[in-house]
Amino acid sequence: MNIETTTPGILLIIAIMTLVTLVTRFGGVFLMSFVTINPRVEGFINAMASSVLIAILAPLAFDGDVGARLALGTTAMIMLATRKPLPAIAAGILAAALGRYLI
Repeated sequence: MNIETTTPGILLIIAIMTLVTLVTRFGGVFLMSFVTINPRVEGFINAMASSVLIAILAPLAFDGDVGARLALGTTAMIMLATRKPLPAIAAGILAAALGRYLI
């Protein structure tokens, strides 16, 4: 299936992506309404967020540029030292910017 990249085609693509996003979000909430939340399910849901984050960050640690590695290292160190995510994220962004600017 080919969709032209003219204005109507782009609007159609955006509409399809919007529909898919809404169906997955509402579908997940609908399906979870049938699941009893016990400690095992709650543990799975909590672990899922961490595993998604690790899946996103692990390739950066191995294949990322200097800025990405500086950002990961800085964010990890600040987070371990302060236990506050916002300063750690800000420091990571600053480290990536400086690393990419200077190196």
